[in-house]
Amino acid sequence: MAGGSNRAASTVAVLLGGVSSEREVSLSTGRACAAALREAGYKVIEVDCGPDLYARLSEIKPDVCFNALHGRWGEDGAVQGILEWLRIPYTHSGILASALAMDKIKTKEVYVANGLPIVQSRLASREEVERDHVLPPPYVVKPYNEGSSVGVYIVHPGSNAPRLAAQMPEVVMVETYAPGREMTVSVMGDRALCVTDIITDGWYDFDAKYKVGGSRHVIPADIPTEISEACLDYALRAHRALGCRGVSRTDFRWDEARGLAGLILLETNTQPGMTATSLAPEQAAYFGISFPEFCAWMVEDASCNR
Repeated sequence: MAGGSNRAASTVAVLLGGVSSEREVSLSTGRACAAALREAGYKVIEVDCGPDLYARLSEIKPDVCFNALHGRWGEDGAVQGILEWLRIPYTHSGILASALAMDKIKTKEVYVANGLPIVQSRLASREEVERDHVLPPPYVVKPYNEGSSVGVYIVHPGSNAPRLAAQMPEVVMVETYAPGREMTVSVMGDRALCVTDIITDGWYDFDAKYKVGGSRHVIPADIPTEISEACLDYALRAHRALGCRGVSRTDFRWDEARGLAGLILLETNTQPGMTATSLAPEQAAYFGISFPEFCAWMVEDASCNR
């Protein structure tokens, strides 16, 4: 089935949970996708991923794996390597694209090489970050290989160097703060869908992303045509440059006062959230693609050698 249509796939293993800091989000994503795939007519087995994943998949022998994992080990090329070894077709991006997109510094290097706009950033040890300002404020401190706004610090002008929580890694990413509106574009195959304007009372953090009422999504974003077209173009270019497959989502910040020069890319997600408040399913729905149809499309797109 690798590389071909999976419409006749009878058994889909939905990989969910895992051991990353985003386990709870993955459980929500996986359960929602499993229910949607059952509605679409597939036999679904939910697999909460742990160290015995290879053995469990060898026993289950699914036709396709739907990757609903988030964070490290599920989104960084690790589980993709297991699936390639087992030759089980799977959804979303392959090993290299997943590893590149999960590493925010490597992602930015790919962006720059392909003419995509970013803000200044660098890696720094937590000792450096806590001792003094690594960049002129305002700037942002966050893990360079996590998602879902886990462990994000905004350092404002006049503030002291931040004290990082114990669970933060020893090496973090520090990037210039990008003011303006938070926007995002999902890519489905070779098509950039539309621009969503994400409106929150403050920073688009973990609670704003996943709690009901945490943010408001405007689809399509009420922005100038020039900016909308640039977002769609940049998201598709980022998807292709990183080597993404299936569905991805690229996040932007836009400083209206600077026009097109104020539009920058933040990151590309190879495993976009698929919960009730998630952005990619909302964009698909805007084009008349129901949630079960959206999940079924990903199963049909699944392959090895991604």
